[in-house]
Amino acid sequence: MTPTMVIELGRQAVEVLILVSIPLLGAALVTGLVISIFQAATQIHEMTLTFVPKLFAIFVALGVAGPWIITILTDFMRRLIEEIPYMIG
Repeated sequence: MTPTMVIELGRQAVEVLILVSIPLLGAALVTGLVISIFQAATQIHEMTLTFVPKLFAIFVALGVAGPWIITILTDFMRRLIEEIPYMIG
């Protein structure tokens, strides 16, 4: 296994990580922004008011994007396992 192969494999892994985390982090970001605007408008600064909706939004995003995330991860793992003989030899 050459250093170039290791770097390429690491790059692909980071790319998959970013691609998979975008829906969950995006849902948390949008929910946090909406809650922050609501808190600024009403002057209610309760920590659970930000945590619970973000958690709920992440679960909803995981339910919606879950099949797509599983597909991306299984495709990456399938490609990785299929390339093992070429990496060794």
